[in-house]
Amino acid sequence: MKIKARLEPGKVALVTGGSSGIGKAIACRLAERGMDVWLVAQRKELLISAKKEVETYRQNQSQKIATISADISDLDQVRMAANQVIEGSGIPDLLVNSAGVAQPGYVQELDISVFSWMMEVNYFGTVYMTKEVLPSMLKKGSGYIVNISSAAGFMGTFGYTAYGASKFAVHGFSAALRAEMKSHGIGISVVFPVDTETNQLDYENRFKPVETRALDSLTKVMSANDVAKEVIKGIERGWYIILPGFDSKLLYRLNGIFGQELSLVMDQIAARANGIITLLRRRINYGYIRKMF
Repeated sequence: MKIKARLEPGKVALVTGGSSGIGKAIACRLAERGMDVWLVAQRKELLISAKKEVETYRQNQSQKIATISADISDLDQVRMAANQVIEGSGIPDLLVNSAGVAQPGYVQELDISVFSWMMEVNYFGTVYMTKEVLPSMLKKGSGYIVNISSAAGFMGTFGYTAYGASKFAVHGFSAALRAEMKSHGIGISVVFPVDTETNQLDYENRFKPVETRALDSLTKVMSANDVAKEVIKGIERGWYIILPGFDSKLLYRLNGIFGQELSLVMDQIAARANGIITLLRRRINYGYIRKMF
């Protein structure tokens, strides 16, 4: 029997990464349901503006919309944030692990610190908050946890060796967590969005290799609000795997059925983009050499 999230007045939600992007959009949808919503993120100025936006969706004045500034890659700060939510509203009925960072690039050019950063925020941040909230959920005998992975968390993507590895880790953690928690009445969902229109994507675009940009043409960028709507629908129906939008669903199924063949197609797209850039560089260099003489 599926465990379904109950999103209703009196319930408590904790959303990491709630100051922007998918996290904030989900928080708005939860406020619409009359829930207490706690936003956890690092940047205080973004939390202030996010709180004002989420408050516009509240259904009554008794709802608590609150913020906590915390770095989810720091276990002590995560512990403090979880305790503050429990003391302020009670045990969370819903935990959404949405906080995440991404920086693409060629593996040989990415500093090792980028790999550590991705794992600390994307993976360990998810693990830390889950570990802090889970004991209370187990004691209560109910709860729901949503982990935001990525399409790069089920298929290898050019330019995302650091990010993809961290999101594959979130995927693996979620799968094992679902198996363990089902008998305890705690639901688990993992979400695999494609590129989503957020400040994070704007940051990523500054670092994407040309091959990664060519592969971007395979999918359509979704709005954070559209992703949030599909997440809400999925957890209310008790879906473990949530694939927002047509492109995410298509890639997931193609990867499952034609994994090796799909990789070959993506290799060809990347190689074609690399070949064009190499040709342009040669022509530019040749033109520069001619000018010298």
